Amino acid sequence: MNIKEIAITSNLRKKIQKAVKNTSIIFEDENGDIVVNVTAYTENTAHTGRFPLEEILGEDVLDYDVEFWIFN
Repeated sequence: MNIKEIAITSNLRKKIQKAVKNTSIIFEDENGDIVVNVTAYTENTAHTGRFPLEEILGEDVLDYDVEFWIFN
């Protein structure tokens, strides 16, 4: 599995959870980390034209060549 771990603050965590609610894109693992399926996220952004994670984190933080982003 190809992942990128990204450290975030609790305020950013709340913003991410509020901005992305689709459970096929985002879920919380048993450790409490937020896991985002990159393929599902990019397909959704192409469909909706919305880029909530880029707006919250900035584009330079996200690596689209991985399978999952893990926010902890």
